Amino acid sequence: MDTYSPFDHQALLELADMRMPFGKYSGWRLIDLPEPYVVWFARQGFPCGRLGEMLRTVYEIKVNGLEYLFEPLSKT
Repeated sequence: MDTYSPFDHQALLELADMRMPFGKYSGWRLIDLPEPYVVWFARQGFPCGRLGEMLRTVYEIKVNGLEYLFEPLSKT
């Protein structure tokens, strides 16, 4: 079974393209979700599986001010 690793270049590209599949921000790219929304997930609990792992990574990126890492990918 494939596991998601945020340290894998391909995984970061997938993260940059992944869209939120449900909720208020359905269709938004995960990296574009508002920080308060991602923080809410961190408090309530991330979904199970790959989506949860990706949201957890987005949370870490946002709360640590690392959004600039996705600037080159946002133009693709």
